[in-house]
Amino acid sequence: MIEQLRAWLSAVIVTSVLVTAVQSLIPEGTLRRIASMTGGLILLLVLLQPLTRLEIGALHLDYSQYTQDVERQSAEAQDRRGEELKQLIEQRTAAYILDKAGSLGISCTVSVTAKAGENGLPRPYRARLSCAYSEALSRYLSEELEIPEERQAWNGREA
Repeated sequence: MIEQLRAWLSAVIVTSVLVTAVQSLIPEGTLRRIASMTGGLILLLVLLQPLTRLEIGALHLDYSQYTQDVERQSAEAQDRRGEELKQLIEQRTAAYILDKAGSLGISCTVSVTAKAGENGLPRPYRARLSCAYSEALSRYLSEELEIPEERQAWNGREA
């Protein structure tokens, strides 16, 4: 391979030198322009010579690794988006519960855990509240947010 590259570069250099020498010997005018064009074509043929030896039929492109990389990166991006959506749902649901608790006169902190639902999208699954049990708030969690009492924790204890 290196020998072929060396031979090609040598041919390009020798051709360039010869074309330049011939052009410098020809006087200005139409003949010199014709010689310049001819020399340029000869140099172009020497430059493109390796392409004539290229066997297109033997060229085999393998895209399997590329396809696997794209699929892997796509799956990773989808996992990241799913995790970001899960965190967003947990945060917004916790804020929603805090707002409802505040309207009921209850002061507490809330932590929500989301889990993938039947359609694959995350839904609020469990709620942990750092306050005494409130039947009104518990009912609200069950009815509005579909977090049943068995998945509600009040002051560290299951309801």
